Amino acid sequence: MPGLDIGYMVGLVPVILGYVPLTLAMASAAMVFALVLASLLAVERVARVPLLDRLVVLFISFFRGTPLLVQLFLFYYGLPQVLPVLTRIDGVTAAILGLTLHFAAYMAESIRAAIVSVDRSQMEAAQSVGMTQRQAMQRIILPQAARVAAPTLVNYFIDMLKATSLAFTLGVTEMMGAAQKEAAGSFLYFEAFLVVAMIYWIMVEVLSNGQKALETYLDRAYAR
Repeated sequence: MPGLDIGYMVGLVPVILGYVPLTLAMASAAMVFALVLASLLAVERVARVPLLDRLVVLFISFFRGTPLLVQLFLFYYGLPQVLPVLTRIDGVTAAILGLTLHFAAYMAESIRAAIVSVDRSQMEAAQSVGMTQRQAMQRIILPQAARVAAPTLVNYFIDMLKATSLAFTLGVTEMMGAAQKEAAGSFLYFEAFLVVAMIYWIMVEVLSNGQKALETYLDRAYAR
């Protein structure tokens, strides 16, 4: 069995690192949009507005029940066939849209569970001093729920970061796409994909350590 081409791998590292900003930008943008959408969905799931609740349940069921890759293909290749105006959408935008909707469905359930975990007496106490239900949710319930949901949301961001590797199927040259192109030119597929795997691994380890630090910080007020 031939050995690894270490020299090729070392030379490939700066090439792949050049695409890290795009990978992080896609994951970060999708995380921000997904967090906003998931919060709205979670609040609605708690409030249970009759007709709207059915639509939200359907949304969550669809995006949790179908593969992310299929959703990306639907947005990038399928929807422009139905809505020609969407032919202008590029791969990066389609990837961010797909990641946003897919992970918002999962995050909504986590945020909903975090909201429900806050004792109902908190809402009653807020309303007893004159707050409306909306004010109580914004000022009392959601801040407490955020502490509960934060570690799980960081996990979703890590999953989202790894899921950006699917963007290369839409023609986006990010880390995985760059590795694919380099491997196609050199035929050193194992070395190329090993390099990109190691870079993803390092990024995830950094985020995991950040998650632990965040949990420690959030738990300070509750430590005895």
